[in-house]
Amino acid sequence: MRIAVLGAGAIGAYVGAALHHGGAEVHLIARGAHLEAMRATGVHVLSPRGDFTAHPEVTDDPGEVGPVDYVFLGLKAQHYAGCGPLLRPLLGPDTAVIAAQNGIPWWYFHGLPGPYRGHRIASVDPDGAVSRAIPVERAIGCVVYAATEIAAPGVVRHLEGTRFSIGEPSGEVSRRCLDFSAAMVAGGLKCPVESDLREDIWIKLMGNVTFNPLSALARSTMAQICRHPPTRELAVTMMRETLEVAARLGVRPAVSIERRMAGAERAGDHRTSTLHDVERRRPMELDVILTAVVELADLTGTPVPALRAIDAAASLLNERLREGPVAP
Repeated sequence: MRIAVLGAGAIGAYVGAALHHGGAEVHLIARGAHLEAMRATGVHVLSPRGDFTAHPEVTDDPGEVGPVDYVFLGLKAQHYAGCGPLLRPLLGPDTAVIAAQNGIPWWYFHGLPGPYRGHRIASVDPDGAVSRAIPVERAIGCVVYAATEIAAPGVVRHLEGTRFSIGEPSGEVSRRCLDFSAAMVAGGLKCPVESDLREDIWIKLMGNVTFNPLSALARSTMAQICRHPPTRELAVTMMRETLEVAARLGVRPAVSIERRMAGAERAGDHRTSTLHDVERRRPMELDVILTAVVELADLTGTPVPALRAIDAAASLLNERLREGPVAP
């Protein structure tokens, strides 16, 4: 099995190292100091489950790799629309693209029965740019329940979680999903093939839609948000509104708000990816996490005043980050 990891950052390099460790032929596509370190000495994984080093092929040129069986996308969702030139050399007739993204995916309504079948979500797929770059028939969804970070160039620290749930947009339990799952399991990861990945999407989104923008706006960790009564109440309201949008789309996640809040508080002083983005003065991944939910609320006629207000403030901050450095 030939697998390319396009965007071998913290999650991508971790998955690539595990797949290589399990026997797959893996090609990591990265850039900068991280690329040079992995090329020189491999990927060093520091994990409570045991440290290891893997030596997959590493390059900054997908043309050197050529067509593969699977592409694992480790890019943030805001980079999907522009990834076509990098992705194209990796695609053969049957290549599948594992899209490991937060939030609402561009393929959400692809193959979904009902009144919204085939609907394009503008905040996720502006002008159809993502669908052109990554054709929906190639897409396999992936919900990531692992936390990693780059400790140093070529060094990935695995913090927690090994689950990567995958599934076809159609709900079919396909051979290509089962084969990729087997490769992940061989590498020591959990990779259940779900017949309804959309439930997983909304379960994870309950936390992301709440804590990612609030942490960035308040410059606070998840535990700090939970322990401050006004922001805790706001977080609960945002989750309640998110679940109402999901329900109007026919999804009712089997996880309570109380359980999601308790889990967030147990995470302690965890800094979300969006908080890291603000601290590093770079744009946040919020269109697919928050703006998309507001768009889906409009589509389904769901009142979401709290989500709408936070989206307005967070989108202004994101606009300023795109313009240049923002004061801490």
